[in-house]
Amino acid sequence: MPGFELFGDEERKELNDVLENGVLMRYGFDGMRNGHWKAKELEREIETRFDVKHAQLTSSGTTALNVALAVMGVGAGDEVIMPCFTFVASFESIIASGATPVLVDIDDTLTLDPKAVEAAITPRTKVVMPVHMCGSMAEMDSLKAICDKHNLYLLEDACQAFGGSYKGKMLGTIGDAGTFSFDFVKTITCGEGGAMITNNKDYAVWADQYTDHGHDHQGNDRGAETHPVLGYNFRISELHAAVGLGQIRKMDEFVRIQRRNHGIIKAALSEIPEVTFRRIPDPEGDSCGFLNFFMPTAELSNKVVDAFKAYGIDGYWNYFNNNWHYIRRWEHLKEIKSLFPLSASVKKGLETIGRQSFDQSDALISRNISCLIKLSWTEEEVNDRAARMAEAIKSIL
Repeated sequence: MPGFELFGDEERKELNDVLENGVLMRYGFDGMRNGHWKAKELEREIETRFDVKHAQLTSSGTTALNVALAVMGVGAGDEVIMPCFTFVASFESIIASGATPVLVDIDDTLTLDPKAVEAAITPRTKVVMPVHMCGSMAEMDSLKAICDKHNLYLLEDACQAFGGSYKGKMLGTIGDAGTFSFDFVKTITCGEGGAMITNNKDYAVWADQYTDHGHDHQGNDRGAETHPVLGYNFRISELHAAVGLGQIRKMDEFVRIQRRNHGIIKAALSEIPEVTFRRIPDPEGDSCGFLNFFMPTAELSNKVVDAFKAYGIDGYWNYFNNNWHYIRRWEHLKEIKSLFPLSASVKKGLETIGRQSFDQSDALISRNISCLIKLSWTEEEVNDRAARMAEAIKSIL
């Protein structure tokens, strides 16, 4: 991770097809295309590789979440339970739907704590949204059982875990719907893009319409199409889809490289008694885009960060001090810095978030260091990096 490290002839070929026919929009202009429909082709590739009935490409992972919430009928008065460790797009999409994000603690998987989810359910809860952070999965059996018990939708935000699986099922295919991001730093990239996947036929039809101003896409005259529902412009372009088409055909190789590099570094750090690792509910399904480990205390974690700098090691994060991925630094959310008036129910919910404490999550994230696993490293470079990381950690113990 990320796929842009290994751009090659595959992506160039698909892009040239689009540039030669001159049709950059995914819909219409049938006669000019010379048979090239890159977005449709990428959707079919996703369906095949993930063994899912329907895939709908979108302009980003964020809009994929927007679409998924819309087709589930989520809106004003509803609540969506999500983790306090995720990317800001998770709560942005919920607020954009008119619903209220309800943030709860994570556990040692660094994903939703099922006990915290159960405790947060109210009569207004409609969706549970696990986020498969840093390449690994949530406790999907427990979360699915909770959703079944309370008649809730299960929406997987798998934007950081493309290619991962859980007990033989690809992440994103276990819930009622799943979403992916194909932005510039994801396992496969379109430059910008995303996808919603589902086995629900109605969701698929509505998603196709909702992403394109409500167009029904019936017939071959775009101007004559009707609009069964309100929608927005969440379309992906043919250029972006073309890049993704070249990338997805290398998906298995990308995940294989990630797992090799991840394994080498984890083996080296495993020799250090003070280092422990996140719990992986299904280790065989980890996409291995990141290696996450814990030090015994936050103080030691901070010292490791300083030691990594001194040893010339890059590509790591202590999310406790990160602006994008953890509740602690989300002042714009907690202080409700909206450019437009929010509904009373959403505003009340956000005021609650500003008063919440997340002691369990703080204790985990403050001790955690997350290391990006690159695709472009040679095996020699990975071994050297692993040795330097281990030496840096030992230097502060």
